[in-house]
Amino acid sequence: MTTPHRTPYPDPFLPPDPKAAARSRIADFARWAARQQGAEGIQDPADYQALHHWSVADLEGFWGAVWEYFAVDAATPYERVLAEESMPGARWFPGATLNYTHHALRNLQPDAPAITALDETGSGYEITGRELRDRVASVAATLRDLGVGKGDRVVGYLPNTPHAVIAFLATASLGAVWSVCGQDYAPKAAADRFAQLEPTVLITADGYRFNGATHDRRAASLELARALPTLQATVLVDHVGLAWPEGWHAGLRVPWEDAATRTEYLTVTPVPFDHPLWIVFSSGTTGLPKGIVHGHGGVLLEHLKILGLHTDLGVGDRLLWYTTTHWMMWNLVVSTLLTGATTCTYDGSPAPLERPDVLWELAARHKVTVFGTSPQYLLAMAKLGIEPSKHDLSAIRVIGSTGSALPASAYPWVRDRVGAGVQLASTSGGTDVVSGFAGSAPTTPVWAGELSAPNLGVALAAYDGAGRPVLDQVGELVVTRPMPSMPLYFWNDPDGSRYRDAYFAAYPGVWRHGDWITLTSHGSVIVHGRSDATLNRNGVRLGSADIHDIVERLPEITEALVIGAEEADGGYWMPLFVVLADGVVLDDALRDRIRDAIRAGASPRHVPDEILAVPAIPHTKTGKKLEVPVKRLLQGAPAEQVLNPSALDNPDLIAYFARLGAERSKQSPHHT
Repeated sequence: MTTPHRTPYPDPFLPPDPKAAARSRIADFARWAARQQGAEGIQDPADYQALHHWSVADLEGFWGAVWEYFAVDAATPYERVLAEESMPGARWFPGATLNYTHHALRNLQPDAPAITALDETGSGYEITGRELRDRVASVAATLRDLGVGKGDRVVGYLPNTPHAVIAFLATASLGAVWSVCGQDYAPKAAADRFAQLEPTVLITADGYRFNGATHDRRAASLELARALPTLQATVLVDHVGLAWPEGWHAGLRVPWEDAATRTEYLTVTPVPFDHPLWIVFSSGTTGLPKGIVHGHGGVLLEHLKILGLHTDLGVGDRLLWYTTTHWMMWNLVVSTLLTGATTCTYDGSPAPLERPDVLWELAARHKVTVFGTSPQYLLAMAKLGIEPSKHDLSAIRVIGSTGSALPASAYPWVRDRVGAGVQLASTSGGTDVVSGFAGSAPTTPVWAGELSAPNLGVALAAYDGAGRPVLDQVGELVVTRPMPSMPLYFWNDPDGSRYRDAYFAAYPGVWRHGDWITLTSHGSVIVHGRSDATLNRNGVRLGSADIHDIVERLPEITEALVIGAEEADGGYWMPLFVVLADGVVLDDALRDRIRDAIRAGASPRHVPDEILAVPAIPHTKTGKKLEVPVKRLLQGAPAEQVLNPSALDNPDLIAYFARLGAERSKQSPHHT
């Protein structure tokens, strides 16, 4: 790895506001923990580093305090906070039974908005706390009538609308297991995920909106349903006003309006702390996407911590975070409800051509207090000359940014265009833990180009190649003690070998995440990008395998390799390298064919920035594509630090891709 980026700002870009810090929930928690739980070392409730030190030194004390502070309502009590600390295999809160849905609904105000549904046209509607409970109860009763019970899987092929939230909460209330995928995924890509789960019910919409167009997904929904032979029923959502044809599907079909408008009383099924809540999928870099299973209790506690303490959400707050349903941020956004705050769903492009500032407009209109997005969005706003300050954004106190590292250059833009006192909270986490490893809080300073601190309860470290913790040096992001939201297991991984190989092969008993980070001596975290091959474009993780599979079907292409490379200026370059069949020339017509195939077979987000012909794709001697080494070469890392030529099937390709990286560095383009 090259030497770490250093911020051009020697002092904090924004110190914590003493008044805001003192009245924050995290400071109240610190006072409470010191008084009630005997938390050691906490003299000043605004001393984040002292609070963090206690949270990782005394895991049982900290997570027990989170449970008590947020008054987790268990049907049966736990025997001990952490009965076994091993990774993997930590046993949290054995004996406890509870239900996520109960906690998501219990703090909502009956007549205040629980969900505000928005789209790129600027229109919207609200669902109150009472209405949300009624609709969840109705859909839960419908699912129960369809035979759904504890442990059964319900899947959604849905845009980011209240339908997805309601369907998830209804599924979880029964102890059934939820999984969802956005409708910009092709039916095959969705089936690659859902077919593994053998779902009982599919909930799908007629279409979605994006960049001024309505996308009809009725035929895609039918194709997906036919690819899921275990379905007993399909619930059809009329979202964009396209009529579902009669006889659309041979199986049982239920209109959403019938499913969601019954008069029912909601009863939730208590389940063990580690009972599966949902299955989120990896990006499928090296094959079929991996199903990552999280539990009711782990998600509940982790999200109460990160949203209630770090983000300071509570009754009266409103959160608008741009996401898609297949990104883990959707799961986190739904958990806004746990705090009693209002969550906003959004269907559409983050910057449609006709109204590129629509998210800022909506944030102003709905008095959003926490606005979440990606670094690419903020950089694009600056490049387009958008002026968010023309809208009244005085309600915003936090701008959240995740998906990749936020460059230091974006911080002054947010200060000058959004508000001088707004906290810019850059965060880093993962689908794997469906939360964050490092981020910000009302009691932390903001350092331009850096994340303020490791999150509470996260024993974060940077390891060098020998597995030793390092400070002020680049290392692998590792977590040395368990978190409650670490996966229970991978789906269809009966002996746990895939799970262990994914995170614990490099450092047994220590979680290796796949990011390059620097832990600084002033307590912050600098994220340098992925150390594995996951594509992460505009805050959405994509699978290279999805792209390879489509492109390599074309007769003109013998092999393909897609790379996503973070750039020093905050841009993200996603080139596709292709090996052409004999006699084929890569002209504009073939490039268009490749782009069209990817757009139709995967999604528009999978379309690369550039398509380049190369003589060959480098492999190991066992035939595995060398994605990570090529990425590092393209980012300018010295070849001798990247890989051993003796391990390659064609060592001459090292120099070829190193030369491409050097040429790219000289050009220094800025892609968003």
